[in-house]
Amino acid sequence: MNSSSKVASTIVKTAAPIMLGAAVYAFGLLYFIIPNQLMEGGVTGITILLNYAFNIPIFLTTLLLNLPLFLLGWKVLGGRQIAYTGVGIGSLSFFLWLFERMIDAGWIVTFSTEHDFILASLYAGVTLGLGLGIVFRFGGTTGGVDIVARILGRKFGWSMGQIILAVDVIIIGASLLYIPREKILYTLVAVFISSRVIDFIQEGAYAAKAFTIISDDAPQIADLITAEMDRGVTLIPAIGAYSKQAKYMVYCVVSRQEIRRLSQLVKSVDAKAFVIISDVHDVHGEGFRQT
Repeated sequence: MNSSSKVASTIVKTAAPIMLGAAVYAFGLLYFIIPNQLMEGGVTGITILLNYAFNIPIFLTTLLLNLPLFLLGWKVLGGRQIAYTGVGIGSLSFFLWLFERMIDAGWIVTFSTEHDFILASLYAGVTLGLGLGIVFRFGGTTGGVDIVARILGRKFGWSMGQIILAVDVIIIGASLLYIPREKILYTLVAVFISSRVIDFIQEGAYAAKAFTIISDDAPQIADLITAEMDRGVTLIPAIGAYSKQAKYMVYCVVSRQEIRRLSQLVKSVDAKAFVIISDVHDVHGEGFRQT
């Protein structure tokens, strides 16, 4: 395969998931949010308010309002990323238009309720978060605050889900002028769940635990872990700040099911070992998911 074919293949493999994520997001908006008169944040929230107030098609305002932000993204994020953003914006507008036509034709019956709004908000949050999470994971955005979140995430290392949550709360709060208070409260549930799902997909579905073990018997602990658990172990040279004595730290990553077993092995060698257990995400390599 020549270089141009590889580039084309990479673009297709990235653009297709972005389009899928945009489709899921558009479906969540039209299937759960609009029929129950809930809200969303960001530019999408503005388009929903315009739809509620003036019955303007969401796909149209989504496209028009995202153009200035698209130009900002072109300047800050660079050509390839903004190209994927263009895919996200175009796909979102297209699927909003498509699903609106399908709903109008009766091919899709939306989820509308007069009583169980908590169920609507829960499913809306999961659906919207899943769609945006897929888009973000493959380097795209659907425009709007997504572009701002990606810029701030790159510059400051902030969680995209947290950025979106903060901005959404501000915009949704402003919508109190137009939307009943109880609907806003249900919307906040959906927004919070959406932000959690976004971070979950961004960080990886497979979560593991990293053990950092400080002990005078570190080599023996490492040997025991290798022999009993068949896990890779790294010995890291260290010096105690108080004692000034050289020693080793043991670093090892295990699945959540192996936490208790590893803790028992460490205690069997050194009951006074200093053990730090931390979360790790998206683990690749031998013994874990392969890339």
